[in-house]
Amino acid sequence: MTPSLTSTTGGIDLPVRLRRLRRTESLRRAVRETRLDAAQFLWPLFVRSGHGIRMPIGSMPGVFQTSVDELLLDAGRAVAAGIGGILLFGIPDTKDATGSSAWDPHGPVAEAVRAVKRDFPQLLVVTDVCMCEYTDHGHCGLLTASGDVDNDATLDLLAREALAHAEAGADIIAPSDMMDGRIGHLRRALDGAGFQHVPIMSYAAKYSSAFYGPFREAAESTPAFGDRRSYQMDPANAREALREVRLDVAEGADILMVKPAGAYLDIIAAVKQDTGMPLAAYQVSGEYSMIKAAAERGWLDGNRAMMESLVAIARAGADLIITYFALEAAAALRDR
Repeated sequence: MTPSLTSTTGGIDLPVRLRRLRRTESLRRAVRETRLDAAQFLWPLFVRSGHGIRMPIGSMPGVFQTSVDELLLDAGRAVAAGIGGILLFGIPDTKDATGSSAWDPHGPVAEAVRAVKRDFPQLLVVTDVCMCEYTDHGHCGLLTASGDVDNDATLDLLAREALAHAEAGADIIAPSDMMDGRIGHLRRALDGAGFQHVPIMSYAAKYSSAFYGPFREAAESTPAFGDRRSYQMDPANAREALREVRLDVAEGADILMVKPAGAYLDIIAAVKQDTGMPLAAYQVSGEYSMIKAAAERGWLDGNRAMMESLVAIARAGADLIITYFALEAAAALRDR
């Protein structure tokens, strides 16, 4: 049956048949609007002290805490797969109220940065800057006597951590703490120490999300009390995200980030349209684990769900995608 919807060309009514360009994979590929490339991916990795350690994360199949020697194997895999870079999180040997292990020049992140840049200088190394993995209370900064996070007192500690990572050779510093004013504070600290060339990737719109659950196990960063809703964003707010990112741009952020990604595609699109800045989006642990769990149960096609979720994030406007699927997705793209 001829479709009722028509277009007029030269006075002749022609049927509109959008399915013509969907008929084969080669046609679909030729007109595809959003394209993924492994170089867009940043692979989050968890590093700890020791040797020969590859400790599985129970809630995140295929994700591990590793020692530096094992992390180098993953870095090699990333290079071979064409992945753009890695994002490092540290698991310290000791924790205290100030998170002092965060700026240890011989801590796992600093050692990992030096090792990766020595063996794989072409691989982009991004380091997460926050206190939650390093404090014994699990919050992202110093606490006041009443148990609140002291915003301004925390800034100097974040700067010490950022400088330790820059001195080790990190390509990008990525503060995830959500303290007010931290981008300007870190920019001044880095510039004052001669690291004007080191970019800052700001977790600019980081929401207080239930999707972070498995990460708490991976990073050993569950708060000892309370939650992080006093400094991470309310999931109901969109306009506030634009206020956050504009402030970070004004303070000197080079790359912006929205976290999580999948439930916040509207925020990704709005930030990209509003700023035009390089934009990253973090497909977080819960997003990854949900797809993995459903695929293990046969409830969905894991590979297709993985790729569809990543395409959606790129389609919304993300230039970089931080994802635990990086290695698998790179292989899928290669096999297409």
